[in-house]
Amino acid sequence: MAQVGTRAIQSGWDVVSANPRLVVAVAGGALALVAALALYRRLRRTPGERFRALLAGRESISVLLHPNPDGDAMAAGIAVAELAESVDTEVVVQYTGQVRRQENRAFRTVLDVELDRIDHVSDLAAEAVVLVDHNAPRGFAGADGVLPFAVVDHHPGEGGGDAYTDVRTDYGATASILAEYFRDTGATPIPPDAHETEVTGATLSTRTATGLLYGIISDTNRLTRGASAADFAAAAYLQPGVDEDNLERIADPAVSTEALDVKARAIAGREVRGSFAVSDVGRVSNVDAIPQAADELVGLEGVTAVVVLGERDGTIHLSGRSRDDRVHMGRALEAAVSDVDDASAGGHARMGGGQLGPQVTADGSEEVPVIGREELIDRLFDAMDGER
Repeated sequence: MAQVGTRAIQSGWDVVSANPRLVVAVAGGALALVAALALYRRLRRTPGERFRALLAGRESISVLLHPNPDGDAMAAGIAVAELAESVDTEVVVQYTGQVRRQENRAFRTVLDVELDRIDHVSDLAAEAVVLVDHNAPRGFAGADGVLPFAVVDHHPGEGGGDAYTDVRTDYGATASILAEYFRDTGATPIPPDAHETEVTGATLSTRTATGLLYGIISDTNRLTRGASAADFAAAAYLQPGVDEDNLERIADPAVSTEALDVKARAIAGREVRGSFAVSDVGRVSNVDAIPQAADELVGLEGVTAVVVLGERDGTIHLSGRSRDDRVHMGRALEAAVSDVDDASAGGHARMGGGQLGPQVTADGSEEVPVIGREELIDRLFDAMDGER
């Protein structure tokens, strides 16, 4: 029997030796099979596993937040930082603009978030840049020349990363995507009363779990606006690791006098046409008071969609909210200013924002808005009515 087997092997070898093309074909087939198996294993990996592996391949990264970062952006930033640190990758979280709104300042203080402010592309801490909560660099000199290697976001846009892009516009918050990444890698949220050494395997810190949950509830108005099933699932996953006392301190800080004043001006000065409202609150020193006023106004009885506008340093800032299926607020704002120079707007179905830059007068003595207020208000109403 052994001799038969030996003869069969020898015969097979003789056939292969006599046919070099067959040797090449067999070798090529083996290589193709190996490549296919490698691709299959790669495709089977979850987004969280792929993203963590990308971070592991970098010595250092800069996590870049959008200008004037909010709770969702900062939560995503500290989450990426924790993932990077888990694979021994150095990380710095950076931003442009200011952290202004009271809840955002409370987030930074309560969770002791370290942020590095930048004004120029040369200030970036690393060549490898990860964008979170936006998908195109902006807000600093040289931003147009930055090619991020990874992007994680939930906003519509054309931007992306050179090596990795995960933009989910059906999610209510970028924080939900990052929560999934931790869940993908098998991380267990550490309860606030437990020590990290009491949990075996991969973990998610209480600090980051608390931040991510706040990012979700802040961008979805406590899971009542624009929240998907994925947002609810992410919140449920995070809940065991959340420090409720710190979450309350962030979510309900003292409200500034100006924010209250702007809300009052928005309500008192609103113009209503049908179930839509537009309110011009005039000049403000803190533009973050404008979206807070929009949140207040859309809750009024009989109002289904609102836009609040205010001016700072000659620039008009817009913030819109909709609970009307007829009004996609992001598209409405975009349509209202699409033909206006130095203007931009967009957003989701339930919320959106934009701004119109100023023009300098002929003698250079004054900056004025690009279009008049009355014309802008008419444009906003027309856009919400679907007439633009």
